[in-house]
Amino acid sequence: MRRPAVRLHGHLDRPAELTVGQLRDLPAQHVEVTFDCRTEGAQHHGYDGPRLWDVLRAAGPMVDLTARKPRLGFLLAVTGADGHRAVVSWAEIDPDFGGQQILLATSMDGAPLDEAGPQLVVPADHCGARYVSGVTAVWLGPALGA
Repeated sequence: MRRPAVRLHGHLDRPAELTVGQLRDLPAQHVEVTFDCRTEGAQHHGYDGPRLWDVLRAAGPMVDLTARKPRLGFLLAVTGADGHRAVVSWAEIDPDFGGQQILLATSMDGAPLDEAGPQLVVPADHCGARYVSGVTAVWLGPALGA
C-alpha cells in the first residue's frame, strides 16, 4: 500500500512529493492549539511537524526573498484528500511579516499521521476550517491581479 504523499508544486525550483516520513526528517515544531470545529465543537490538540515555511524553503520557492513588497503577492493553496482546500498567504508564514508557526503536522496528540497523511495546522485560527486533513498538495503561486 502506498503511503500518502504531499505534492509540492507551482513556483518552486525543486517541486517534490514528500511522505509523512520525509516531512518528519525536517526540523519539527510542537504547537498546542484550541479551535472551534463546526461539526465537533471545541477542539484541543497537540501537533508536531515542520513549519510550512521550512518545507517550502527546502523546495526552493521562486519568490524574491530580498524584496519585501513583491512577496506579498504570493499565495499557497493547500488541498486535502477529501477535496477540502484552504489558502494561506505567503505573508502569514514569512518571518519578515506574520511569521506564523503554520505546520504540516506529522503527528496529532502523539499519534503519527503516516496513514492519514499530514495535516495543515494554523494555530492562530479560532475556527478549524483551515485545518486541512490528509494534505495531498501544496501549490505556491502569485495571486491574480484585480
